[in-house]
Amino acid sequence: METIWHPSVTLELLRESCRGTAAENLGIQLTELGADFLTGTMPVDQRTCQPMKLLHGGASVALAETLGSLAANAAGQSADRVYVGQEINANHLRPARVGETVTGTARPFHVGKTSQVWGIEILNERGQRVCIARITMAAVPRLKSPA
Repeated sequence: METIWHPSVTLELLRESCRGTAAENLGIQLTELGADFLTGTMPVDQRTCQPMKLLHGGASVALAETLGSLAANAAGQSADRVYVGQEINANHLRPARVGETVTGTARPFHVGKTSQVWGIEILNERGQRVCIARITMAAVPRLKSPA
């Protein structure tokens, strides 16, 4: 199968882009870059749980947006624009408990020049769906780095 990624994209490059970001603070680890998907894990711990010691829905959405955003930019890599989240929705299907690790996989529904739509499935360690999400990405002009 032919890859959807820009030729310069590697798993290590994507991992490096997560350093110093919310992804790093939440313990998100990128684990696989397939021909048409990106996978990452996130621990259910004090950073990602809610007071009942279950995975926080917002943390699930953060994992989904991290994977979707990285994937969108890797697929639509451009010198003059970046893809940013325009809309995200999520359905939380079952709880994940503190001590578990969840795994998210992002796959494209649509990869266009001005927008992209990605689906993200988050599973628990038993392979059960914890959350499904869909994110719409918009292409916006790349900001110039401060001088």
